[in-house]
Amino acid sequence: MDANHEGLAPASILVAAGRQPRVPGAGVNAPLELSSTYIADGPVNYARGGNPTWTAFEEVLGALEGGSALVFSSGMAAIAAALSLASGGSVIVAPTHAYSGTGLILNSLEKARRVIVRRVDISDTAAVIAALEGANLLWAESPTNPMLEIADLPRIFEAAHSVGAIALCDNTFATPLVQQPLSMGADVVVHSVTKYLAGHSDVVLGATVTAHTDRGRKIQSALAQHRLIHGAIAGPMETWLALRGMRTMHLRVERSSANAAELAARLQIHPGVERVRYPGFGSIIAIDVHGGSAGAETVAAQVRLWTHATSLGGVESLIERRRRHSSEASTVPDNLLRLSVGVEDIEDLWRDLAAALTHVSPSH
Repeated sequence: MDANHEGLAPASILVAAGRQPRVPGAGVNAPLELSSTYIADGPVNYARGGNPTWTAFEEVLGALEGGSALVFSSGMAAIAAALSLASGGSVIVAPTHAYSGTGLILNSLEKARRVIVRRVDISDTAAVIAALEGANLLWAESPTNPMLEIADLPRIFEAAHSVGAIALCDNTFATPLVQQPLSMGADVVVHSVTKYLAGHSDVVLGATVTAHTDRGRKIQSALAQHRLIHGAIAGPMETWLALRGMRTMHLRVERSSANAAELAARLQIHPGVERVRYPGFGSIIAIDVHGGSAGAETVAAQVRLWTHATSLGGVESLIERRRRHSSEASTVPDNLLRLSVGVEDIEDLWRDLAAALTHVSPSH
């Protein structure tokens, strides 16, 4: 972290980091650098290796997570880079429930017999520790997508290190405003920048953040090399938009989290809801509704202010039945709706959702 940002709260880091030097005449904002090549003998000679707009974004995210960040062309690109740390024949311990894109990559690696994947309930600490015997890499996600299970991250990271495994954590759902896995012992944190970091559903980006340790620095070098030679590079315009979005992230997450907490409490007693899954923080709720998959699809089709769409973490509230996607784990209930709560007025959100839920209430 820049010495000027040491001791600052996350909200202040989001506003202050990644700025230009404070010299007379300098712009307040980081520049949007639209150049593919650079004059010889400088720190970068071609844009696949670096860009000042990347640097500004990476400074902010790195300061938030307490490590060194790299921006990637998508969340999937960041995940693929992180999983490339597993060499041929590696054993990977991963959650039964996780982002479906992570599952697709793991399935493809497993099918090609490049790795062995041990899937485990990430909230069952004893089971995770047992699965780590002889493992090379632990992939953690907490809360999980879409079941919102919570892991004891410090304990499982410690267990991973005790067997010599690399500890990675997807921190997209919690965001660094809620938890910083590097401070809990993770070696690498992964983000879908598309979600809460950028926050406006208008860019596709990913990122990794590595710890300030000897192992973390070696991993950072490997990830940077992966990005360079695989071409998983972020566009400067998208990165600039993400940086712009991050300036208000604390305000967006504060509002959406408050909305989610209130909605979760009201949903607990709604007759159309069988179960509410909510970890007690964050802006994501999952609900199991009456009527099976058809009931869930009905609710998603009946909302008017909420948007029936995939993704999450934007200012708008989204609703989706996750099992409509073939890549979703078969253990996710057919009637589960994932709610990404936005920053709209809470009463408007509730009226719209409650009205849609009346179509699956037992008395309907």
